[in-house]
Amino acid sequence: MSKFYARGRLSVLAALTGLIASVGLFTAPTASAALPTPVSAATARTYLASLSVKTENRTGYSRDLFPTWITISGTCNTREYILKRDGSNVVTNSACTATSGTWYSPYDGATWTAASDLDIDHLVPLAEAWDSGASAWTTARRQAFANDVTRPQLLAVTDNVNQSKSDQDPAEWMPSLTSYRCTYVRAWVQVKYYYDLAVDSAEKSALTSYLANC
Repeated sequence: MSKFYARGRLSVLAALTGLIASVGLFTAPTASAALPTPVSAATARTYLASLSVKTENRTGYSRDLFPTWITISGTCNTREYILKRDGSNVVTNSACTATSGTWYSPYDGATWTAASDLDIDHLVPLAEAWDSGASAWTTARRQAFANDVTRPQLLAVTDNVNQSKSDQDPAEWMPSLTSYRCTYVRAWVQVKYYYDLAVDSAEKSALTSYLANC
C-alpha cells in the first residue's frame, strides 16, 4: 500500500469520524425524554410579562385535591403513558406496566434501565399550582392539570432528583444539567400562562434572568 493511498484512507476516516461526532452519535444519551416542545424564549418572555405577580398562599392544600393518575389510553395511566413516551425501546405488559426500556433524565443526565428508578415530575408542582391560583379551581380542572400530557408539564426523571426538587419554583431549584435550564423555564412559563397561574416576585425575577440567557 502506498503512503499516499494510506493517507487518503486516513483522511476519509477522519472526515467520517468528524461527521459522526458532529451529529452526536458518540455522545448522545441512549434515550431522551420527549417533553412536548415548549414555546420559544421570546414567547416565554412575553407570557411571563403578562402573568400576575402575587404572594403565594398554601392554606388548605392537599395533594389529594389533584387526582392522579388517570387512564390516558387503553390500559395506560398517566405515569405509564409518560414512561412509554419518554423512554427508548420500552416494553410493556398487558397492564401497560413498563417491564424494560431505557430512560434518560434531562435534569441530571442520568440513564436508567428500570422504570422504578423514575418519577413522573410535575414540572410546575401541584403545591406550587395551588399556591398560585389552583386553590380556586374545580377538582376536574386540578385533575386535568395533574395529568396534562399535552403541555410540557410531565416528564420522567430520576426519582431522587424529583424528590429533591419537591415543590420548589425556579427561584429555589433548577436542574443540575445547565444545558436543560432554558427548556425548563420556557416550559414552566408556558404551563403557568396556559393555566392562568400567578408568579411570586422572586420566581418572576429568576425566570426573567434565566430567559434572558436563552
